[in-house]
Amino acid sequence: MPGMNLTRSEARTRAENLTVESYDVELDLTRGEQIFGSTTTVRFQAQAGTESFIDAITDAVHSVTLNGVELDPAEVSDGVTITLPGLAEQNELVVVADARYTNTGEGLHRFVDPVDHEVYLYSQFEVPDSRRMFAVFEQPDLKASFRFRVTAPAHWDVISNSATPEPVDAGADAEGGARKTWDFEPTAKISSYITALIAGPYQNVRSELTSSDGRVIPLGVFARKSLMQYLDADNVFELTRQGFEFYEKQFGTPYPFGKYDQLFVPEFNAGAMENAGAVTFLESYVFRSKVTDALVERRAITILHELAHMWFGDLVTMRWWNDLWLNESFAEFMSTLAAAEATEFTQAWTTFASLEKSWAYRQDQLPSTHPIVAEIRDLEDVQVNFDGITYAKGASVLRQLVAWVGQEEFMAGVRAYFGKHSWGNTELVDLLSELEQASGRDLKQWSRLWLETAGVNTLRARIETDEAGVITSFGIEQSAVPDYPTIRPHRLAVGFYDLDGDGKLVRSHRLELDVDGELTEVAELVGRQRPDLVLLNDDDLAYAKIRLDEHSLATATAHLKDFAESLPRTLVLASAWDAARDGETPARAYVDLVLANIGAETDSSVVTVLLRQLASTLAFYVAPEAQHETRIAAAEKLWALFTAAVPGSDSQLQFVKSFAALAQSSEQLDTVSDLLTGSYRLDGLDIDQDLRWELLTSLVAGGRLGQAEVDAELERDHTQTGQLAAATASAAIPTAEAKQKVWDAVVVEGSLPNAAQRAAIAGFGRVHEQSLLEPFRSQYFAAIRSVWAEKSHEISSTIVNGFYPAHLVSQATIDATDAFLAELGEETPALRRLVLENRDGVLRALKAQAADH
Repeated sequence: MPGMNLTRSEARTRAENLTVESYDVELDLTRGEQIFGSTTTVRFQAQAGTESFIDAITDAVHSVTLNGVELDPAEVSDGVTITLPGLAEQNELVVVADARYTNTGEGLHRFVDPVDHEVYLYSQFEVPDSRRMFAVFEQPDLKASFRFRVTAPAHWDVISNSATPEPVDAGADAEGGARKTWDFEPTAKISSYITALIAGPYQNVRSELTSSDGRVIPLGVFARKSLMQYLDADNVFELTRQGFEFYEKQFGTPYPFGKYDQLFVPEFNAGAMENAGAVTFLESYVFRSKVTDALVERRAITILHELAHMWFGDLVTMRWWNDLWLNESFAEFMSTLAAAEATEFTQAWTTFASLEKSWAYRQDQLPSTHPIVAEIRDLEDVQVNFDGITYAKGASVLRQLVAWVGQEEFMAGVRAYFGKHSWGNTELVDLLSELEQASGRDLKQWSRLWLETAGVNTLRARIETDEAGVITSFGIEQSAVPDYPTIRPHRLAVGFYDLDGDGKLVRSHRLELDVDGELTEVAELVGRQRPDLVLLNDDDLAYAKIRLDEHSLATATAHLKDFAESLPRTLVLASAWDAARDGETPARAYVDLVLANIGAETDSSVVTVLLRQLASTLAFYVAPEAQHETRIAAAEKLWALFTAAVPGSDSQLQFVKSFAALAQSSEQLDTVSDLLTGSYRLDGLDIDQDLRWELLTSLVAGGRLGQAEVDAELERDHTQTGQLAAATASAAIPTAEAKQKVWDAVVVEGSLPNAAQRAAIAGFGRVHEQSLLEPFRSQYFAAIRSVWAEKSHEISSTIVNGFYPAHLVSQATIDATDAFLAELGEETPALRRLVLENRDGVLRALKAQAADH
């Protein structure tokens, strides 16, 4: 009998044998804190006489009835799947079971609000977790219609893919509480992973819009009662309307569902999930305190990303998870395009270059890198492939494809794709064939080079000039690393930048061209005066690492903040960051470059990424003997930038947060304390509750405050956000006892909900003395094998990544990792991959530290 880890071969065989018509799912959510009732009736066709199986992760199976015949649950069910013998051409299966709520963010998640003690539920099914709520053929190509009938406490709201019906009385539960039943209309034919159930006393704001085909589409924005005062529904509705108009025009297809609800839910593992007509979002996107403009933009991109999925992913769905990349990359590309062309976030491509591409380049240089079209053998492969290749590299390559074929031609192909494949399942070739038809370009070779090979190329300009500075030769060199030697075609722009009379670096010339092979001669640039700076991949159309020539690098170093536009400045910074990570340039030179220019940066998302990269450089890449003084000096510079920033500005907030995170010296911790107590005030800075937690955690990590002060702050902020902040702060207490307590709570006892676990792990790594973490290196390698075997994917992967001894940058960590991997062998590929990726981080840090001496 197949188990938890469904293989592609099993899924293919099942899809060949079965056609699923409908599911009727009855759920009883009034049975207590752990168990809910789940009765599933499935109607499907099969090849007569064959045997198959249905997925059902259950607490208990009470009955299995196939075509009127009672099967023995003990014989056909193992708690994960149910065997279906002797199928007929037309089949009806009824499974009556008990299922379990989770606190891991997988399946049907249950949360109790600490403010009012109300219960909130939401489902999260991608990739294989609808089987935790009802019996289901859990694979994307067995689409069907779903009808949910839900019994719940009478004061709840219940939301699903179809419009919420008027509930009817359902009597009282075992404790006398009033119940109601919601009977939803059947959905269109969709995949099981985008079905949804959200239930509890959620509050909502309602609106509507008119789609391109004249239908009125009801809109809803939902949150917990205790968060409604902070919900900016107007902004969510505005972005939704902008996205609807943009996508319906670009895709030539009206919105495919009957309503569109957006729900902010607690303890969510991802940014959001594209459930058809009922999208769930990370609750951190409800802003109770002042947040950075970068986070506001991130929420906007996420809203647009999930809306794009209503067409690409929900209306037309991949046949198997090897095309997961296309599902996510398309939404990532379209959300950035929509933000740049249809919303206030006109600089979205700068954010994309800074945030998404840096993720892609990082992932593509790990030992686990893989082609964009990855080999997905089973569900474990899918779950570890929610990575920077799937999202960011795929989206970057789609942008390259758009440049290659032309945006109008690309969209024409997409419109034809939706017209031909709506409500069906597709493979990559189905999209590429429409793009070929629309553009006239043969994409078979392009696809082979870009989608079926791994690795990132590096581009360099080779420039020769005469004595007057006139270019006599201009070539673009392309190289690849030995392990991934593919040389690819690129459509890119070359930008010439010169200093104007006001000292600004402005673009004086741009040439867009095709680059292919190891050397591309660019005759069009011969005879032009050499500019102050040459920027390959101007406008960031291509996916490649860029290295500046010596003359351009000198200009960039001296005049980085003088770029008139944010995108070229960001591309130069990305090149500098990449060179520091590769150990080509000293880490402290990168620290100096960032601190000398970040004060003039106007793009909030770029500031966020630069501060994140600065923190990583200080923690991992600076030579060990210089780390302490370099960190203190960086914090001092950030304090100066903070005090000089415009009052109330985004940079002011970002600099004070970064200063607090880095503060280490006695004087710096005194300053953090003065900010927290109010002894020091600065115009424009409001020490709100979320900032109080950041300042307090800084003081805890610095040894100034302890558990008593954390507990007192939690009394002041007894909310879910406060509980998570307290978990991080408590875990940051710099004692061996406190660190061991965190380890035991997460790894040994293992009872923390997913969000609390993440918060505790984040605090565990907040140390000024790395020796505090030394004892946990051996504990880590002794424990993670059983952690992987016994815990869910979400929980185990968080532990494996979060507790890896990354901060112990030494050969001892490499040796311990290698010994573990040798013992592990190839038996658990997904676990092996995660450990290898973390090992690579230590190797890269050792190389960068050696370059910084």
